[in-house]
Amino acid sequence: MLFNSIDFLLFFPIVTIVYFLLPHKYRWIHLLAASCFFYMCFIPVYIFILFFTILIDYIAGIMIENATNEKKRWFLIMSVIANVGVLAFFKYYNFFAENINELLHVSRSSAAVPLLKFILPIGLSFHTFQAMSYTIEVYRGKQKAERHFGIYALYVMFYPQLVAGPIERPQNVLHQFHERHYLTYDNLASGMRLILWGMVKKVVIADRLAITTDMIFNNPSSYSGTALALGIFLFAFQIFCDFSGYSDIALGSARVMGFELMVNFRIPFTSKSISEFWRRWHISLSSWFNDYLFNPVVNAWRNMGNKAIVMGLLLTFMLSGVWHGAGWKFVIYGLLHGIAVSYEFLTKKKRKKIFGKLPVLLNETLSIIFTFSFVAFSWIFFRANNFADAMLIVRKLGSIPGEIVHVMTTRKLDFLRLPSLYLFVAPCLALVLFLKIAHKLQSRFNLENTFRNKPPVLRWAIYYAGFLALIYLGVYEEHQFIYFQF
Repeated sequence: MLFNSIDFLLFFPIVTIVYFLLPHKYRWIHLLAASCFFYMCFIPVYIFILFFTILIDYIAGIMIENATNEKKRWFLIMSVIANVGVLAFFKYYNFFAENINELLHVSRSSAAVPLLKFILPIGLSFHTFQAMSYTIEVYRGKQKAERHFGIYALYVMFYPQLVAGPIERPQNVLHQFHERHYLTYDNLASGMRLILWGMVKKVVIADRLAITTDMIFNNPSSYSGTALALGIFLFAFQIFCDFSGYSDIALGSARVMGFELMVNFRIPFTSKSISEFWRRWHISLSSWFNDYLFNPVVNAWRNMGNKAIVMGLLLTFMLSGVWHGAGWKFVIYGLLHGIAVSYEFLTKKKRKKIFGKLPVLLNETLSIIFTFSFVAFSWIFFRANNFADAMLIVRKLGSIPGEIVHVMTTRKLDFLRLPSLYLFVAPCLALVLFLKIAHKLQSRFNLENTFRNKPPVLRWAIYYAGFLALIYLGVYEEHQFIYFQF
């Protein structure tokens, strides 16, 4: 079930109303059943994959808590193998098989690894990582093993963040499923505001930008370097509005019922470095990799000094890229960020000495522009349909200087080759400008408190404008959220 669908428009109020009508002791059953139904609206049979890993991790958590140190480690290893094994089979089997077959072909061997035909279970990477965080935290002694099987299953299956995060930690949400929640005006108002803003970002901005970006990225050979650069620029805002829009709807849906999920985005396009970008973008994933991969790797290699940090960064970001998808383009995407963050770490003092002489405003502006440009460039490997298309786009970007000369000498934009420049691009740029203004306000004011303190007439005028935008500017083709594929 998609958040941007008529089905969810009926599902959400019914589930919420029934939740508050039920006695507290039955609410977990209702939420678990609703979450199962929500997931089964995609591919019903895959619900058994979730319950397999849920059962494994539920038992593993109790065994880890009750075991001695040595046995604890083995129970954790078995849990991790089960989770990673399921993820690897469904998400990476064909990728590895194709590469092995390519090597066999090069070596002129007649042998071949068979490819399997199945659809990747939706959101598998998200709930796999959330389940792993539970057993790891129990192993570390930071979380008590959950004895209530239904509550633990709800921790993994909770429908608002089931298929695209945020990737929660047990310390944040498990206890909330035991607590009694009440319908309050503040939760209802702030939750519905988040849902409305998330829907505007997804349906009005992201899906409208997708019309242009899909046209460009699905046929990159037909467009000039400048047109491709425009597509890259627009895709950066598309993916942000698509993913953060999902997160806003997830947080808002949970908040109406009294649950607080972790914030997943903090105005990432105002970042002044790549490392800062990852503290603001997909926070639940970047903090997961930091806590469970980067820090343990660096601690294990701490006698190597800065080399350990660089190796840890490269490994972490490479695996982060692979987490996003099975393909070499995702490996490149991760390594680009790993190299960039490593460079920032190794040159921090030198860069501060050089750029510290510049006026603060100029320094910050240049840093934001460079960071955004690098991130947008790296998303070529994220968005391109395949590795070959990604490399074609990169090569075509090199033709931009010649195209600029062409414009200066002929004063024509014919090389853009868009069916209608104004029809497709002008509305997109207007939406991007609107988002930038909203982010500027968000960075300077606490919008939640500002909304709360404004007169009801003004608040409802803004809500009404949001509804009108959804009705008249929304794209209602039920575009799947980009991160559902992960």
